[in-house]
Amino acid sequence: MNDYKMQAAKASLKFIKTGQTIGLGAGTTIFHLVDLISQDELLAVSLTIVSSSFKTRTYLSEKGLNVGFSDLIANLDSYFDGCDQFDRELNALKSGGGIHTNEKILASMATEFILIGDEGKMVSALDHRHPLVIEILPEALSVVLRKIKLTYPGAEVTLRMSNQKDGAVISDNGNLLADIHFSELPELKELNIFIKMIPGIVEHSLFYRLATRAVIAGENGIRVIIPEYQ
Repeated sequence: MNDYKMQAAKASLKFIKTGQTIGLGAGTTIFHLVDLISQDELLAVSLTIVSSSFKTRTYLSEKGLNVGFSDLIANLDSYFDGCDQFDRELNALKSGGGIHTNEKILASMATEFILIGDEGKMVSALDHRHPLVIEILPEALSVVLRKIKLTYPGAEVTLRMSNQKDGAVISDNGNLLADIHFSELPELKELNIFIKMIPGIVEHSLFYRLATRAVIAGENGIRVIIPEYQ
């Protein structure tokens, strides 16, 4: 069976040069990329790598790679990450890990933000199969939920609860996380702006026109995709 995630990781290596400072997200494809970097002696000793993910940072350390801190770095040459789904404009939903705020910070610091993964993640248009995740200041929870329900009455908003302890899931930044399930995804530009403007919302998991390219692998090989803006 073909490992398309590994193939995509291998194809992404050509966008990494010795001496660069890069960012990495989370997930299986990113772990493949870490393995490949660690096997290249020149890259392994010369790169500075920051990550939005605790698991990825731990794995980077285990591999002996140079882990940097984003608060001490002004910009990144490139940032690599996977997603749940992306469209032809490379708008992406990153709803799984709940670390989208930190991921967006790194994406905004990068000259190139490159999505990597298997071709099954690409769709003609984003849809409602994955929720929009929002990070919320705890004291703003009730007002945020009320505002969303008033604007999107058909949407279902669910606070993420922990299955490991009693209580809500807490983000890396000490905030709450909630999933917005739409019956039909609103127009992306409007959604991106409206959700950001609700006081108390730190960030959401729609990455609107942030990615500069995508590297995906599938039955027909490797594809490098540039955004097609309408």
